[in-house]
Amino acid sequence: MVITVYSKPDCVQCRMTYKAMDAKGLAYQVVDVTENANALEYVKELGYLTAPVIVVSEHDHWGGFRPDNIDRVAAGGATEDETVEA
Repeated sequence: MVITVYSKPDCVQCRMTYKAMDAKGLAYQVVDVTENANALEYVKELGYLTAPVIVVSEHDHWGGFRPDNIDRVAAGGATEDETVEA
C-alpha cells in the first residue's frame, strides 16, 4: 500500500497529518501540489480544494487532518472497495 499525501508549503493540517502518520508507523510519500500541476489537477478531479489530500487507494481518500482515518488505515481498515471522504 502506497499512501500519498498531497500537500502544500506552510500547511498546518499537512504537518499534523505527517506527525500522526509517523506516530502510527505509516509509510507515505508527499507530493507538493504547488510544484506539480498534474498533482493539483488530480486532487481537484477528486473534488478537493484544500490540503492535505490523503490517497490510500482509488476509493479510499480524504481531505484535511483526519486522525480517525489515519487510525483506521493504521489498523488495516482500508480496502480497495471502500470510499471514505470528509
